[in-house]
Amino acid sequence: MKFWFRFPATPSSDATRMQRRRSLLLAVVLITVLPLAYRGPSCGQDADFHLQNWLEVVAHWQHGVLYPHWAASANYLAGEPRFVFYPPLSWMLGGLLGVILPWTWTPLVFTVLALLAAGFAFRAMAREWMPLDSATIAACLYVLNPYMLFVAYERGAMAELLAAAWMPLLVLYGLRQKRAFLPLALTVAAIWLTNAPAAVMGCYTLAVLVLVASLHQKSWRLIGRAAGAVVLGLGLAGFWLVPALYEQRWVQIARAIGPLMRVEDSFLFGYASLFGVPADEQFDTIYHNQVLRTASWIVVALFAGAVIAAWLARRKRIPIWAPLIAVGAMIFFLQLRWSDVVWRLAPELKFLQFPWRWMMVLGLVFAALAGIAIRSEQTTRRSIAVRGVVMLALAGGMAILSSVLFWQPCDDEDNVAAQIATFHSTGFEGTDEYTLKGVDESQLVGIATGFAQPTGPVVVVIAENTGQPGINQLEIPANVKIERWNAERMSAAVTTERSGYAVLRLTDYPAWRVTRNGAQIDERPHRADGLMLIPLDPGVNRIEVRWRLTADQWAGIGVSLSALAITLGLGWKERRRLDVNGFR
Repeated sequence: MKFWFRFPATPSSDATRMQRRRSLLLAVVLITVLPLAYRGPSCGQDADFHLQNWLEVVAHWQHGVLYPHWAASANYLAGEPRFVFYPPLSWMLGGLLGVILPWTWTPLVFTVLALLAAGFAFRAMAREWMPLDSATIAACLYVLNPYMLFVAYERGAMAELLAAAWMPLLVLYGLRQKRAFLPLALTVAAIWLTNAPAAVMGCYTLAVLVLVASLHQKSWRLIGRAAGAVVLGLGLAGFWLVPALYEQRWVQIARAIGPLMRVEDSFLFGYASLFGVPADEQFDTIYHNQVLRTASWIVVALFAGAVIAAWLARRKRIPIWAPLIAVGAMIFFLQLRWSDVVWRLAPELKFLQFPWRWMMVLGLVFAALAGIAIRSEQTTRRSIAVRGVVMLALAGGMAILSSVLFWQPCDDEDNVAAQIATFHSTGFEGTDEYTLKGVDESQLVGIATGFAQPTGPVVVVIAENTGQPGINQLEIPANVKIERWNAERMSAAVTTERSGYAVLRLTDYPAWRVTRNGAQIDERPHRADGLMLIPLDPGVNRIEVRWRLTADQWAGIGVSLSALAITLGLGWKERRRLDVNGFR
């Protein structure tokens, strides 16, 4: 009768095993974000910037503009060309979530989706070189590494968090021995359309990976494939990338790397002195030093973990081991002040602003090496269960740690409800690097009070004095009727008995097409605050301002369409090859 206590050993199907691993990864992500669900969104350094972007996108969609270019709420409702320069995937996703969810839920759901995407992308990469169980554990480590949670909680850098999903795919398709040209090109395009600093890191990482792998294999095939895929990927992203590069001449893009935002200010355990810093700027310096100290300890923790994992994995003879070691060594060197010359000379590298941003890639290196270290072809159910329990416990510990160390409380003006109210009333401060050339944005402070009812966003001043609205202005009697004032299209009828200027609550960017009574107005006077001035004649002046696609934007669209045609052609050719070879 003793056989009554014995059960048949029915092996789990592949589908069941896959579902259990997916459930583990999902559980790890959900545990990790529990503090965000319980305490509310973390008001990190960039959280308000991204929320404003999402609000802007939804407002554009409501006005019938599917692909926004202009952030109308910036510069206190005078606007800025933010969406020309900021990659679209993150603000498109955030806007879509904002349409279907309450705004208070949107940051949380965005974070969950980004972490899930990163985890599953990493697991897809890891399965190329290790069994499913090890790949799943490594994916959990990638999601739980301290820099990922630092980005999610303290920085609130949503686009960078989303870009973490593309980084493992660069490794997978860059080093895969099978055909992977088109997937690699699509991944390159996706990371550029998500976050520019992550894309710069991704391209340099890809270059090091394929170079080391090619030297090891004594073959240049991977280098050739990667070079071609990068070119095609940049072409696919051309509709955004070409204008973003060309139109930098119209804004003060260099301010993105101003004081405390330069690489030399943020090397490992660096310190920005308060000596000579004005009293009203000392808080920023103190905060910068605190963030740098936290980030430096994260660098130390990840590098120590990567070194230990690399030592444990050294005998596994996995082809990816050497390329990962090379990338890790490069990243550590770039954290040191001695690497300053590399930061200055390498194209676009200085726009990363902070050397510790490379921790996104180092977190991948650590998790991949850890996965190799625990790689085993023979695993028991007990060992799998133990690893799963350890990952769940680690997720709980990291959630508590993130809540204590990284979670940022919201001031009264920073919470979601306050941000929405400000968006619909006075607008927000502008972004330094998107300020128009020759414009002093400090003169835009308080601009909302200069455009009071009943004229709203238009003030009429005499021709001899085009001073600031509300500041030593000389207005003339005029009848202003606002016909339309949307995100990228405005029209108004201004009736006056004498010549003058219409001052619009709109910064004068070259992409605006301005007409008065049907005639295009190309030459317009310049104001120090950058507001648009339109000359008026006595009588009725019907003014229309709308966003137009400039030559560089059309060129970018053309590049993307050409790259898309090449991609579709290569995809059709690859499908035919599979059909002929009998794989379909």
